[in-house]
Amino acid sequence: MKRILIICSALFISIFSIAQQPEGLLVGSKAPDFTLNDQSGNSFQLKKESKDKTVILIFYRGQWCPYCSKQLKGLNDSMQLISEKGATVVAVTPEVPENVAKTIEKTKASFLILSDSGLKVMSDYKVAFAVDAETIERYKKYGIDFDKANGVNGANLPVPAVYIIKNGKIVWRYFDKDYRKRPSVNEIAAQL
Repeated sequence: MKRILIICSALFISIFSIAQQPEGLLVGSKAPDFTLNDQSGNSFQLKKESKDKTVILIFYRGQWCPYCSKQLKGLNDSMQLISEKGATVVAVTPEVPENVAKTIEKTKASFLILSDSGLKVMSDYKVAFAVDAETIERYKKYGIDFDKANGVNGANLPVPAVYIIKNGKIVWRYFDKDYRKRPSVNEIAAQL
């Protein structure tokens, strides 16, 4: 009886864990509209901005993530290539606005960076996930405190996904739960 209880408990935990894993929206899905403030406090609405141009929507973890900074810097360095193809880059982070400023300082980002500290957009795009307690403690040892970086919803991050949105639809996506893997600028530009 005890063995059956242990097996059932393990199965329940496994199923619950799988159910909590983000999967991201699929190509062909309608891109959920949203309005967030950019790094200058100006309002950005996806529906309005994607009416006449293609939007490259990037979800990144935070300024403390070297993989995120490298990706954002690479995009910024290639803005001419992206602009020539009629696209605009918009990055979304769970970080509070003060840390968005640190991202801009590190990456020299000239594109919009939006703070989604309430996780609404990340949840709508199905990229948000709760960070487990063990990982939280491990990151704290490196001086990364999610509560300070992200505010009230600190222990939540996005899968670093990329969506290309045209006419309100997702036409391409890059979604890999391994935060170290990112699409190259050329890979993104080839889809524009």
